[in-house]
Amino acid sequence: MRILIVGGGVLGTLHAWQAVERGHDVVQLEREPEARGASVRNFGLVWVGGRASGPELETAQRARVLWAELGERVPALGFRANGSLTVVRTEAELAVAREAAATGGDRGFKVLDADETRALNPALRGDFLGALWCERDAAVEPRTAQPALRAELAKSGRHTWRPGREVRQLTGTGVVDDHGERHDGDVVVFCTGAWTGGLVRELAGDPPVRKVRLQMAQTEPLGEPLTTSVADGDSFRYYPAYRGPALDALARTQPQGDVAAAHRMQLLLVQRLDGSLTIGDTHEYDEPFAFDVTEDPYAHLAGVAGALLGRPLPRIRRRWAGVYAQTADPAQVVHRARVAANAVLVTGPGGRGMTCAPAIAEATAEELNL
Repeated sequence: MRILIVGGGVLGTLHAWQAVERGHDVVQLEREPEARGASVRNFGLVWVGGRASGPELETAQRARVLWAELGERVPALGFRANGSLTVVRTEAELAVAREAAATGGDRGFKVLDADETRALNPALRGDFLGALWCERDAAVEPRTAQPALRAELAKSGRHTWRPGREVRQLTGTGVVDDHGERHDGDVVVFCTGAWTGGLVRELAGDPPVRKVRLQMAQTEPLGEPLTTSVADGDSFRYYPAYRGPALDALARTQPQGDVAAAHRMQLLLVQRLDGSLTIGDTHEYDEPFAFDVTEDPYAHLAGVAGALLGRPLPRIRRRWAGVYAQTADPAQVVHRARVAANAVLVTGPGGRGMTCAPAIAEATAEELNL
């Protein structure tokens, strides 16, 4: 078969990967010269630990296996099974960590004391009680993942990359782009991320997704290895795996500070292969979103990160905002819908897009009998 993939982000690229792996020819179209959306504006986290029990965790666990396999075949992905530490600084946060470890199933949770935490990640020299360790978490390089995967796909001779092509029309035999060029294919898979206007709206109406805006940054190199990904105790508030009596008690007895609460913040800290740190993030849900970035969250993040590191955060050299689409149904990992006899829309994985993309693409391929 000939498969058309609309979208050059991680979700579209891994759908292309699945199709090529199954012996099909693929044309992948992207409206930008290179993917510039949430697929590159993220931490590169393969974040298994925080996922909700049931389909979400199962998808993340399967994706973790697939990411490891991809990492072996495509070293330029920078895949590393580095795990994560959610560092706790209060007794209320420690109680959430203990409850999560006791009920976390096969997420690979373990509660560490302060000395064990520093032994696992010596870059953490601040004052804290311990950490929740998740051995299943991992990381890839978000800025280079898509080009690295496409370079490997090109070796197959069955993948064609067509950037700078916005798809304007769906036909019974494929699509027409904004250059007037027709691209024929048996199946069209739309992986357009947070872009749900234009042709997507014509085909699908208003998909049941909401948009979320984040602020993040990248620092100069730390100067030493950060051997794990790092989160702070506020992360417990934003991931479903930690819900329970201990988290309820945390919310009552330890409210977030004004800046963190106003911007719905948590600390996530991931070291890139060049030694720099990706740091974030905020969550903004009400559109229209601001067109600029706000400094208060960055000051808050620098303070929290510095407290865990035990020294000032390296100078921030890049700041950005990103927008992703999140399915409105919390029971769904992604919104996947047939929008025409020969076309399907796959969008809305939300903040789990980088984590779950390989398994989401695999499920789409199986659903379409590719």
